[in-house]
Amino acid sequence: MTNFLPMLRLPAAAALAALLAGCSMGSMFGGGQSAATNQSLQNATASPAAIAQAQSNALPAIATQCPPIKVRAGSEAMYYYGGGRVGDPKALQYQGVIDESSRNCVVSNGLITVNMGVAGRILLGPGGKQTSVNAPIRFAVERNGTAVFSEKYTIPVSVVPPAESAEFSKVIENVAIPYLGGEDITIWVGFDTKG
Repeated sequence: MTNFLPMLRLPAAAALAALLAGCSMGSMFGGGQSAATNQSLQNATASPAAIAQAQSNALPAIATQCPPIKVRAGSEAMYYYGGGRVGDPKALQYQGVIDESSRNCVVSNGLITVNMGVAGRILLGPGGKQTSVNAPIRFAVERNGTAVFSEKYTIPVSVVPPAESAEFSKVIENVAIPYLGGEDITIWVGFDTKG
């Protein structure tokens, strides 16, 4: 089964990328300009009034950066054992793993609007005969150490015999985070098995 694991990751990563591809920050560097346009921009000078106007209309510094998305330590995998035999490899019924996480952002009017996603797998263990498993995934956003968004999602995953694993993905769209400038913002994702 381990020989097939790298191949299983590719479709999940491709699906996550396709889901998130619809929303992005766009071309930040304005590609496709002619050489004449570039030359005129290099030789341009701005009046003090034009500089003041541009500064008053400028987006916060985060406009060119999307907060990082991280898998919270200890929540990158989940394990389910049968018969109360926790830690016994032969009693492992299934495990879940997170393979990929991604996000993209749009910034305007003091808000960062984030789309975030995760892709992973459910793998049956020696004691596993499940055909359906729920993957409990939590997305959270922290600003300066305080949660400003936290939501748990239960993702149904079908394991169709004779397969012993199945992929899952989840995308959350349009999470708005107030931003004034200079805040430390982190997006977290992981399994939440605590109810």
